[in-house]
Amino acid sequence: MQSSELDRRLQIVRDIARLAGETVLQYYDEKVEVEWKAPGNPVTAADHAANALILEQLHRHFSGEAVLAEESDDDMSRLGHDVVWMVDPLDGTKEFIKRNGEFSIMIGLVEQGRPILGAVLQPAPPSGVKPGALYSGAAGLGAWLSLGGSERPIRVSAIAQPSQMRMIASRSHFDERVDQVRKKLGIHEILRSGSVGLKCGAIATGACELYIHPSSKVSLWDSGAPAAILTAAGGVMTDLRGEPLDYESVHVGHPHGLLASHGRLHDQIVAVIKESGLKTI
Repeated sequence: MQSSELDRRLQIVRDIARLAGETVLQYYDEKVEVEWKAPGNPVTAADHAANALILEQLHRHFSGEAVLAEESDDDMSRLGHDVVWMVDPLDGTKEFIKRNGEFSIMIGLVEQGRPILGAVLQPAPPSGVKPGALYSGAAGLGAWLSLGGSERPIRVSAIAQPSQMRMIASRSHFDERVDQVRKKLGIHEILRSGSVGLKCGAIATGACELYIHPSSKVSLWDSGAPAAILTAAGGVMTDLRGEPLDYESVHVGHPHGLLASHGRLHDQIVAVIKESGLKTI
């Protein structure tokens, strides 16, 4: 896709993310009615409302293009398209329910199996400035952080020693097996956050260098936008084996988890993961 077209799409997707953020915030201060799609997998009215708005906007601006969204049925029509939108209307629903601000809206674009564009918006950060951080990026164009009315380009850190890296991990759960990898790498500092998108945004800005997600239940919509932004900022996202993520599978999951880093030590991290015997569950 040409750079001019990517730039046009990115501006539209940023606006869609902001609209979805406004929709989510309409529910944020209300009593949250929670349903359960599966044990440990909640969904709320905010998820559904943001999903509906994003799909309506994508179909209006990009008619005929395929969309894979968390709160919509996958009819497999995406498999016949070179371009597919990946939508997580509310990544970090548990954090939304807790009202800690660590959730995001994620919209990504995959072309021929490669994430090429993404926007991740944090609608309600703890700082109270709403909307919060908007991370965005596109292949060949770069990546940006928009916050408080200003925008700046972002780039991963230049840290070259494993012991100097900072790991970011989930707020609501932490895998002891991941902690063993951290210790083998000699990493001392651990940051906490909800939402895959916000964790990868932190890596993209240089605030930290590593995120390991050893779950076989992680989905394509969890990684599409974050992978595009992180890559545009100079980082790398693979599965735990160091293999490229598959966005053209009939399945909607990444069975071998996610590994996101600033890229400079990615192969070394993969080697330590293998040595540790860390596998997805």
